[in-house]
Amino acid sequence: MNAHIAPKALVIGGSLGGLFAATALRAIGWNVEIFERSSAALDSRGGGIVLQGEVLQTMEFAKIATAMPLGVLSRERLYYDRPGNVLSQRYMPQTQTSWNTLYGTLIGSFPEEDYHRGAKLIDIHQDGHGVVATFEDGSSAKGDLLIGADGGGSTVRSLVLPNMDPSYAGYVVWRGLVDEGRFPEFAKTSIYENFVFQHDPESMMLEYMVPGIDGSVEPGTRRYNWLWYLKASAGVELDAILTDCNGTRRAHSIPPGMLAPGPEAWIRRMGEERLNPIFRALMESTDEIFVQAIQDLQVPKMVFGRVLLVGDAASIPRPHTAGSTAKAAANAITLARQISRHTDLDRALLRWEEQQLPEGASMGKWGVDMGNRIMGITNNLIREN
Repeated sequence: MNAHIAPKALVIGGSLGGLFAATALRAIGWNVEIFERSSAALDSRGGGIVLQGEVLQTMEFAKIATAMPLGVLSRERLYYDRPGNVLSQRYMPQTQTSWNTLYGTLIGSFPEEDYHRGAKLIDIHQDGHGVVATFEDGSSAKGDLLIGADGGGSTVRSLVLPNMDPSYAGYVVWRGLVDEGRFPEFAKTSIYENFVFQHDPESMMLEYMVPGIDGSVEPGTRRYNWLWYLKASAGVELDAILTDCNGTRRAHSIPPGMLAPGPEAWIRRMGEERLNPIFRALMESTDEIFVQAIQDLQVPKMVFGRVLLVGDAASIPRPHTAGSTAKAAANAITLARQISRHTDLDRALLRWEEQQLPEGASMGKWGVDMGNRIMGITNNLIREN
């Protein structure tokens, strides 16, 4: 590379993983362009996220300023049984944020002209001069590095590791968000600013508070975020859950507002039958339930010449680890640090892979072990090739 020209990275995927990588590389002087396959703005997606230190460190590294606190502090950790009795309670503070809050903060710090929507990658070519990405509309872009941050269904991964797809773990997570002001007072006092669980055989529901849709953490403007893990058999049962209200079978999730009437009626009936009174009120207050299949993935490599895989494109930890977003942030900050420490880019990439690959595998194994214990699964393994 010419020492007088700033190197350039092409980031495929404009969600959190892509934005972490892009902002971290910009912080060390790289030119970065992001290519997001969705033509629409990525707003109102996902739900709550436990705010881990890696996220804060990466944002500090990238000099991203925040206008308000990023999350809501929970104080007590409570476990309820089905009738509504408290089984245990202990002080265990932690902070929870939301996908919307992090996305809005990150994209607000990235140049709009370098964030390209509706850019569907179809091919990659690399040689001694760099990497060329070709898109469905016939356009192309060239860089010194291409970063695949395009999630569990990664196109970049399909090009460098054909037939390497996530495997289904045997259960799904039903999710919902409820505006703070809509929740009944009788139930609010029990879960207000707490992290709350109901763990039954082969299922677990939990709840915590997150910022409002606009990122506000002021009391009265926040949201209750809930998740309920339930088994679903691969095949007919899972297909029905993942078929949206338009009759389209989605790959691994149904977003808010797209759940079909049949699955929605079923999960609401399950809530009436199996949840404690507080969680039952939480589900009843939820307008739009969404659902996601739990998946496992661990790639054998993250570096393919000048093409990298980061975040969920490389490994998918189960949600019980609260580590997916933190892992993507760690991938980004360690990549930027390794590149800034080495004049040889290829050496920096290999050093980065040596560190990040085993850490992703370790988190993945931990998540599988934990999830299988929670759900009573005894024969589930991460697919590695």
